[in-house]
Amino acid sequence: MKKLALLIGFTCSAVICFGQTHLLSYDDLKFLLTNNLQKTDTFMMAKGYLSVGKKNNTNNRSYSSITGSNHVLVDIRLDGKKLFVELQTNEIEQYDLIHSSISQYVTKDSVAADVQTYDIKGLGTIYIQASDTVPYDPLKREYDMHIVSDKHLTAYN
Repeated sequence: MKKLALLIGFTCSAVICFGQTHLLSYDDLKFLLTNNLQKTDTFMMAKGYLSVGKKNNTNNRSYSSITGSNHVLVDIRLDGKKLFVELQTNEIEQYDLIHSSISQYVTKDSVAADVQTYDIKGLGTIYIQASDTVPYDPLKREYDMHIVSDKHLTAYN
């Protein structure tokens, strides 16, 4: 009986701990922006994302994670040695995770015309735009996040 209770407790804790593995946080974004595209491929596959598109001649990568009616689409573009990350999602958990994980690093924030702008110490600037879903659902919103790295933050080869 004790073994069964211990096994159930361990299984439940494993499910809870790994329930948000596909969501990206501040540390994940920093890793993506400071490493090359090959390491990005490996990292995103380990997080549970599927590679949707890979264009070597233009240095673009696209990844998706779809669970039920929720989706997270990540586009990564390499321009010289700078990486740009675009994230489109309708998961409120993804928005909350990014918002809470960057909160201690925010140096300046502003809101102008439905665009939230956060200057993040050691990372760059995050632009977040929230819009209603089509068809309209009061419980869901579409979030477009653009992460632009600082000028001193470059991807390693």
